[in-house]
Formats: sequence, C-alpha cells, structure tokens
Amino acid sequence: MTINYLLNSSLDFNPDRRASRYAAIYFGVLGPAVFIVQPGFVQSLVSEMNFSEAQAGYVASAEMWGIAVATLLLTIGARYVNWQRVLFFSVLVTALGNGVSVMPEGPASFAGVRFITGLGSGTMISLSFTAIGLSRDSDRNFGFMIMWILIYGAIGFACMPAIVNIFGLDALLLFWAAFNLSGLAVLRFMPAQPADTQQNPIKTTGLAWYAISALFFYFLAQGVVWAYLFLIGVNGGLGEETVAWGLTISQLLGITGAVCAATLANRYGRLMPLQVGILSSIVALLMLLGDLSASLFAISVCLFNFAWNKTHPFMLALLADFDNEGRAVQLGVAAQMLGLALAPALAAILLEGADYAMVIWLGIILFGLSGLFILPPLLRKSVATDAQTPLER
Repeated sequence: MTINYLLNSSLDFNPDRRASRYAAIYFGVLGPAVFIVQPGFVQSLVSEMNFSEAQAGYVASAEMWGIAVATLLLTIGARYVNWQRVLFFSVLVTALGNGVSVMPEGPASFAGVRFITGLGSGTMISLSFTAIGLSRDSDRNFGFMIMWILIYGAIGFACMPAIVNIFGLDALLLFWAAFNLSGLAVLRFMPAQPADTQQNPIKTTGLAWYAISALFFYFLAQGVVWAYLFLIGVNGGLGEETVAWGLTISQLLGITGAVCAATLANRYGRLMPLQVGILSSIVALLMLLGDLSASLFAISVCLFNFAWNKTHPFMLALLADFDNEGRAVQLGVAAQMLGLALAPALAAILLEGADYAMVIWLGIILFGLSGLFILPPLLRKSVATDAQTPLER
C-alpha cells in the first residue's frame, strides 16, 4: 500500500461534501483522543508509573505543548501545504509516539515522547477543525463533531480503569497507536488543499481577537481543572471506580450539550447560550469546593461537561464568521491548545500537597475572564444580525 493510494489529491475543496465532513469529524476524534480522557490518563501515571501529581501534570502539559506548537504553525502554513500529506505524516508520528511511550520510565523522557506525540495530534485537530469551520452550517457541524468526541470519551472513561488494572498502561498506549493508524482509512476523503479565497479575503479583525482571547481563557480555565478532575474526586474521599463512572456519566451529559448546540444553533443565537454556558461552568467548579459525596461529584462534573460541550461549538462557529479562509478558526484552535498546554503545569505549580482549592479557584476566575472577553464580538454580532432583513438572514 503506497502513500499515493491513501491520498486523493484530485478531490475538490468542498467542506460540505458528506465524505469530507465525516472524515474531518473522524480526525477531530483522533486528534484529542488522549486529551479527552486526560483525567484518567493522569491518574494512571500516578497509580501505575508512580509519578507524583505534579510530575503527571507536567507530562500532560508537555503533550498539550506539542499540540499547541502544531496548531500555531498551521495558522501560518495551512494554506500552503497539502492537507492530506501533512495528515499522513501526523498519523504516523502520533501512532509512533504512542507506541514508543511504553518504553520511557522517567517523567522527563516520557514527557519528551508525549510532546512529539502532541505534534501529530495537534495537526489532526487543527486541520479537521478548520475544515468544519469552513462548512456552511458550522454551529451544527461543530456540535456533531464534539458529540462524537464525547461518545469516544464516554467509552474511554468506562473502560480505562479495567484496562489499566488488568493489562497495564502499556495496553492503553498501544490501543491509541492502533486507533491513530485507523485514520489512514479515511485520509483520502479529506480535502488535499484549501480553497483559493485570496480574491476576496476578509482580515482577522480586532473583535476576532477578543473572541480568540476568550477561547484562550476558557480553555486555560478548563485545563487547570480537567487534568486533575480524577484526582480531585479521589482526594475528596471517593473511590476510583466511583470517580470513573461519574466522569463517564458526565461524558453522556457532554454529548447532550453538543447535541443542544447542533440542534438549537439557529434558534437562539449565541449570546445567551454562551453566557449561560460559562456561568454554568463556574457553578460546577464552586460545587467542588465543599465536602464531596459521590452524587455531588457526579452532578458537578456532569454540569461541567454539559456546559463545556454546549459552549465550545458556539465559540468556534463565532470565529468561523470572521473570515472566509478559516484563519480565525485556526487561531482560535491554537489559542485553546495554548491554554490547555499551559493549564496542567500552571495547576501543578499551585498544588500544595493534595489541596486542589487554589486550582479550582483559578479555574473560576479564568472562566469569568472568558465571559468578559466574549461579550464585545457577541454584542456586535447580535446588533449586526438584528439589522439584517429576513432575506439576508
């Protein structure tokens, strides 16, 4: 099987073609495959590899830095490269990285391998999200993409404790390697080259930078808590299986949030869903500050995941409206990955013993900043929409 057989460079750029949309969604699942179950992965590093909580956080941060670097590079180079060829090598890098991860034993060497793995993952995330952002109904399509990411996450959280306990962490890493390679089967359906939109380009405006900043703060807030969410539950006195099932159920609520974004996107606009989503994330974190019970933890993480996955598609679709090349979406994805890269290490610095209160409060403050930064572009978009005639809408 040659590389030319796997590619199909003659495919016209049409993000609304069904096969291209499905391929983009599939790569959108492959790219964050480790991140979406990151709490369980971090917990496994602590329990199976005897890393400290801070060391596990730095490992998670290293992988996210690889993702962030890849997405930042693609904000510059995506329009100049063949997407299929870049994705081909990113699949190989990610699969190789997951496979080689079974060898290093110390946190430093493990973090180095995870950084390289993140480079491949970030490429898949950036190009798949850009393709969906250029589609005609981006709110709806982002909602469905995130829905499938969460279906994978729900299965992952349900199965991870048993897989790690029976077969060890290496089995999980090898599964991720094989899962990454499956992307070669749909590679030929991804667009080979972005459309030539230079005839009527729309520049990334100041308002777009407000939205990009909001995405950065939102995912910085998300990441400081997400990486340690499993450990927060265990530290609160809950058993590992109880925490795992709470996170599994939360993925199902996250799916509901993504479906809400996909089905309600054209009915209520974006102002109310985004502000309610950010406020709900703050409320979910406040619930984690007191004494934890199994039911309270489950309610908190369910609200957290529901709000996250209802809010995310609206944020990305808002960025998709700012230009016709997908550059704002690429910058937004890079910003969110930069936030997620900084988050675990920032949380690790704040950790004192096993006290996660400072980490949770940091998440609350950052969510508030995200809500403030998203307001200017939302209000301007709302005014512009109100000024349109029914036919223009």
